[in-house]
Amino acid sequence: MGKGGEQGGDSGEPAAQIRFYTWEEIQKHNLRTDKWLVIERKVYNITKWAKRHPGGQRVISHCAGEDATDAFQAFHINPTLVQKFLKPLLIGELAPGEPSQDRDKNSQLVEDFRTLRKTAEDMNLFRASPLFFSFYLGHIIAMEVLAWLMISYFGTGWITTLILACILTTSQAQAGWLQHDFGHLSVFKKSSWNHVVHKFVIGHLKGASANWWNHRHFQHHAKPNIFHKDPDVNMLHIFVLGDTQPVEYGKKKLKYLPYNHQHEYFFLIFPPLLIPVYFQIQIISTMIKHKFWADLAWAISYYLRYFITYIPFYGILGSLCLLTFVRFLESHWFVWVTQMNHIPMEIDSEKHRDWLSSQMAATCNIEQSFFNDWFTGHLNFQIEHHLFPTMPRHNFWKVKPLVKSLCAKYGVHYEEKPLGKAFIDVVGSLKKSGDLWLDAYLHK
Repeated sequence: MGKGGEQGGDSGEPAAQIRFYTWEEIQKHNLRTDKWLVIERKVYNITKWAKRHPGGQRVISHCAGEDATDAFQAFHINPTLVQKFLKPLLIGELAPGEPSQDRDKNSQLVEDFRTLRKTAEDMNLFRASPLFFSFYLGHIIAMEVLAWLMISYFGTGWITTLILACILTTSQAQAGWLQHDFGHLSVFKKSSWNHVVHKFVIGHLKGASANWWNHRHFQHHAKPNIFHKDPDVNMLHIFVLGDTQPVEYGKKKLKYLPYNHQHEYFFLIFPPLLIPVYFQIQIISTMIKHKFWADLAWAISYYLRYFITYIPFYGILGSLCLLTFVRFLESHWFVWVTQMNHIPMEIDSEKHRDWLSSQMAATCNIEQSFFNDWFTGHLNFQIEHHLFPTMPRHNFWKVKPLVKSLCAKYGVHYEEKPLGKAFIDVVGSLKKSGDLWLDAYLHK
């Protein structure tokens, strides 16, 4: 066990008796029934508390047995408030001889990244512009109003309906980028305000669930492109990703689908069906299964508003068809933008890298332009967003030069490409993985 001053902390001795632990000891506690983690050299036992973690049980469990300092700082905007929850979980500290980082991580790189974060804080880059987000919300509501005015005035002909679908798709896609801002607590100083507006934007403007999104998306941020930890690379045997998974499937002679054609059937399955089918089923079942009744109420308010607006024009069946078509269009937009930053990058099992290195290996940027910023909801700055998830997106361009120079200093690859190339790379990387699978399937 850990080495105490004289006796262990459980022995009824005064609380001042600090217990010391080695990394070797801490790393053993990464099981479902036994989870420890380290934040700023302090050791916490989160086994029982993980279930009550507001960001979800899985995201905190993914850091078990590791130094979680950078993840902790990245996700929480009010560390003093969170410290209250941490205090009762404290069981000791790292032994004085132990390095602050686990598994031979480059401590100088980690320190430099923390200094960079401090610099960004001093530059007020974590302070949101109320004008930017008000305007953003305004342009979404304006599109909803414009859509209704248009069919009230021009009627429901095919051309008008097609234009209507495009306006509603744009408003839905943009509301998707906006809910992402509130979900990451990047707008208000108080977490609670972000949560409330998040529920409004994702619930009332989109008909989805804030809790479902949080629990899924934070895992992706904590461990991007890592199998069994990032839900976004769990492809349910429909696709094989990266360089190692296809070879594993091939060697085991697993052929759920002809993966050597995945870059072709991708177009038929992924972009058209992700939002209208897969997410739809997942969202409704998650809200009911986990009893997210507040989220369900918000989602119902979206459907009520939508049907009250459009049934007088299209009837019940027509309105349902319109909604499905809008989601079908939005799904294409969403899939291409969200996959272009990650699928062509490294996708593998847990490598236990430091925060900067793990995010950089899984993420690339798209060139900056006014259109790219708007079209992708500033996810063209995916690197900066992944390093600083709570930073308001209108500040990414300011921190980017600092990130690039830190990467250059340590030889960490910083990848940036044009939008068109990013789309092509998604298909190219699926083809490469499919070919690796076929080779292993036939010859290994």
